[in-house]
Amino acid sequence: MSLGIWILSGLFSMVGAYCYAELGLLIRKPGGDYTYILDTLGPFIGFIRLWAECLIVRPCTITIVALTFAKYSVKLMFPECEPPDESVRILAAVCICILAFVNCWEVKWATAVQDIFTYAKLLALFIIIATGIVQLGRGQTQNFTWDDTETDITKIALSFYSGLFAYNGWNYLNFVIPEMKDPVNDLPKAIAISIVLVTVVYTLTNIAFYTTLSVPEVLGSEAVAATFAEVMYGPMAFMIPIFVAMSTFGGVNGILLTSSRLFYAGACEGQMPEILSMIQVSKMTPAPAVIVVALLSLGYLCSSDIFALINYVGFATWISIGLAVLCLPWLRWKHPEWNRPLKVNLIFPILYIIATIFITIVPMIAKPKETGIGVVIILTGVPVYFLFVAWRNKPVFIRKFLDSTTKIIQQLLMTSPS
Repeated sequence: MSLGIWILSGLFSMVGAYCYAELGLLIRKPGGDYTYILDTLGPFIGFIRLWAECLIVRPCTITIVALTFAKYSVKLMFPECEPPDESVRILAAVCICILAFVNCWEVKWATAVQDIFTYAKLLALFIIIATGIVQLGRGQTQNFTWDDTETDITKIALSFYSGLFAYNGWNYLNFVIPEMKDPVNDLPKAIAISIVLVTVVYTLTNIAFYTTLSVPEVLGSEAVAATFAEVMYGPMAFMIPIFVAMSTFGGVNGILLTSSRLFYAGACEGQMPEILSMIQVSKMTPAPAVIVVALLSLGYLCSSDIFALINYVGFATWISIGLAVLCLPWLRWKHPEWNRPLKVNLIFPILYIIATIFITIVPMIAKPKETGIGVVIILTGVPVYFLFVAWRNKPVFIRKFLDSTTKIIQQLLMTSPS
């Protein structure tokens, strides 16, 4: 069942990316799915999507990846037991702060960190997959059974949140469409190659784990790759936690690096504070946006429960992506005359929307607390929209206060409009 979830999550992501390809080639603006929802469903729904992404999805994802980095890092110091929760959260906070500083100080440093730590991720996956192939050659298939397979539909739906979280990021490719030289040819190729490759790699990695670890061992470990390495690599087991920690460190950096694009798009539409679209004048970095995302991420460290955080992110993410895919048939109906370089068969968005409803409604029944918190956080955007975005004719004293606040922050961070 676990391997089936991984494969289905990959296929689900591919269908979503295929639908996004038509939208991206139809509406060529920065901002990705936020822009599609804004242009199709109106400014209110567009703002709520932006609010969910900025307040939940981006910062919470950073927190999850930073906690994973911390768990694998401290595993070296606590090989026989679970590390203290406080040490994990402190190390995750240090990771976020260091990378926020790097992204504020020098763009070249941030891109260099991304390149180096991506290679570490690929190397770790290659070692694990190669080991799995050797294990399969030895006939280690005793764990590939349907014994004690989960049949509770609500738990299966929740498991998709974890699977889909691993594939998260495919929708960010649309953020760079305006910068592509030939998006009509390059975008579909990039989607097909990247998602197929990631699906194959993730599936083979999990097959490798199950050649050595039983289902209870996988479920009972907070650092599965480290547990796998302890069994297989003996005194060299420390390599895998190091590589995984490097990989997740690069993951935090990547999210911080790309978040400024979304803030910029929102500020250009007048739906985010102007300060968040500004850059630091001497370093030419989007310092205000990076600092805000980092501070929100530190706030989510109040919880170290990775799976609860994934549920927050999953609920907000798939509602947003489902709305974006809904724009595809809506625009086909409202604007059939628009030029579409890529035209998706409507069966794909219909199936995707139905599946999205399933993986958002069912977990609300299974985990009402986590999804309820996610709903409340999203709904806090409603009064913010009407007070700060929709209300155009604000009293003079409010406009002066907002302008003076922007100027003070500009002076503190030495920023200017990009």
